Amino acid sequence: MLTLEYEILEDLTEELSATDPKFKPEFIKPKIKNAIREVRRARNYPKYYTESMIAEDLQNYYSNIRALALYDYNLIGGEFQESYSENGKSGSFVNRNSLFAGIIPISRTGR
Repeated sequence: MLTLEYEILEDLTEELSATDPKFKPEFIKPKIKNAIREVRRARNYPKYYTESMIAEDLQNYYSNIRALALYDYNLIGGEFQESYSENGKSGSFVNRNSLFAGIIPISRTGR
């Protein structure tokens, strides 16, 4: 079975390669790893969770992790920028925290 990190890398590489001929997977790999770390931290796994249990649970957050990695990739060179204006065009970025919607810390009661 493919690891979550590899699955997301494969999917994003396929998607981004189709639209950006200069795309290099090595630029998105650290973004995927960081997104996985952040979701792990947000889930706040109890000590009794094994790596296998965590890996299985993280599959439920595939879309969140993928979105976070893609968001961070798209901000390369514009980190901490909320909006931009260039050649008469302007835009703004969604709040990154909104990508954590649905990621709820695990309850610690009962153990």
